Amino acid sequence: MNAAQKKSILFELAAKRRRTSWPGYCSIGKYHDGAYECDYVSPYTKSANNVDAEVMILLQDWSSDAALNGDLDPAARDLGHTPSLPTNRNLKRLLSNHLGLELHQVYATNLFPFIKEGTMSSRVPFQDFVRAAREFAIPQVQAVSPKILICLGLNTFNAVRVASGGAPIKPMATAILSPMELGSTQIWCQAHTGARGQSNRGREQVEKDWRNMKAVLNSVSNARHSSDIAMRCR
Repeated sequence: MNAAQKKSILFELAAKRRRTSWPGYCSIGKYHDGAYECDYVSPYTKSANNVDAEVMILLQDWSSDAALNGDLDPAARDLGHTPSLPTNRNLKRLLSNHLGLELHQVYATNLFPFIKEGTMSSRVPFQDFVRAAREFAIPQVQAVSPKILICLGLNTFNAVRVASGGAPIKPMATAILSPMELGSTQIWCQAHTGARGQSNRGREQVEKDWRNMKAVLNSVSNARHSSDIAMRCR
């Protein structure tokens, strides 16, 4: 699938999100006269829209009703994220340090495409995450077809697992060591890059988790390369 075809599919998914209403949730376009609305499933993709990326990032949910009812955030409006927040600072650092990538070189989106009531810490029922994975997240993965999808947070990873026919894995430490495959994409769980997720897992352990993931990816890549060479030499 070429880039134009991928963009067409992703645009249609964004259009589906805009015309869809789930009880108990608000649309992105509700706030500040539609200032945050966009042609993506998640505004986060404004800063990470490489449809041919080998790495895709799946965050949990974009914002909350209380947060968006506050003052307009020009950065969130223009970039789809607020660079000063720990979630974004940590993600950019981990991408750069362990994968040698900047945010604009990957494709990033949010699992849950609607706005939850309450604050940023308010809970979204797991079954709603699974539905969102089935209707919005997995179709984006299939369109982009990255080599790896990094799910930030246990709920994000398990929602993708359940939506694709698997069973949830707990605890976080086990999930991080249990990548799965969806088509040609290898799906990894990592601690959420927000302050709470990093604190719960521990900064040193998070760094180790990403190093281990990179080592496994390198091993798989080297094995495939050796196999290709062997096939050509037959």
